[in-house]
Amino acid sequence: MSEDVLGAMQADKQCLVLDLGLTPFAEAWELQRQIVALRKSGMIPDVLLLCEHPHVITQGRNGRREHLLATESVLRQMNVEFCATDRGGDITYHGPGQLVGYPILKLDEMHRDVVWYVRQLEEVMLRASAEYGIAARRAAGKTGVWVDTPRGDEKLAAIGVHISRWVTSHGFAYNVSTDLRFFDLIIPCGIAGCRATSLERQLDRRVSRDEFSGRVLNHFGEVFVRRIEYAGREALKELLTTAEAAV
Repeated sequence: MSEDVLGAMQADKQCLVLDLGLTPFAEAWELQRQIVALRKSGMIPDVLLLCEHPHVITQGRNGRREHLLATESVLRQMNVEFCATDRGGDITYHGPGQLVGYPILKLDEMHRDVVWYVRQLEEVMLRASAEYGIAARRAAGKTGVWVDTPRGDEKLAAIGVHISRWVTSHGFAYNVSTDLRFFDLIIPCGIAGCRATSLERQLDRRVSRDEFSGRVLNHFGEVFVRRIEYAGREALKELLTTAEAAV
């Protein structure tokens, strides 16, 4: 891939999308760091990584360890990892059945406002939820996407981001068909009494992650005004290799 091609990609409002499938959290985090470094240098366009993770509990940089309710022994027995991260937010769970999105965007080219960015991520998920007839909403003073249920407010999607030199990483996690019992291991987002829900629970029917991810991508392109372009692992690897060599 030539530097001329790289330059043309940078000038276009393009966002490369790679679906990693089921990927360990640490592996996805390392890939993010590599992409962030190149996005800061302007050598690659915006990127959105999609994936789901094996069972893992992650804690944000402002999180409190007491919001982890399970002991290390229980986590081992349930095959759940624990990882402290540099994202914002408190503590959350990731696992199979979630759609996890890691946008690596240069906010310099959009809007240099962290709150605006978080609201835009929420908007993407609100629009995708609405396609299923789910009246999801924001909650005052909280991040993420929420729904009203007979049990009270329940959280459908979580957001935790990191921004360095106006380049974003980490992102959102939407419960599509998640086993919600794993949220009993934590105080979700550090909010006492917070309950998690899923798209399948709200609809009382099965929903495939692939079906839902397609709708999220459509709205992501609309909200962030980006042309979505799918990339395979090899194509992304070639792009990163070429960009690193150019740097």
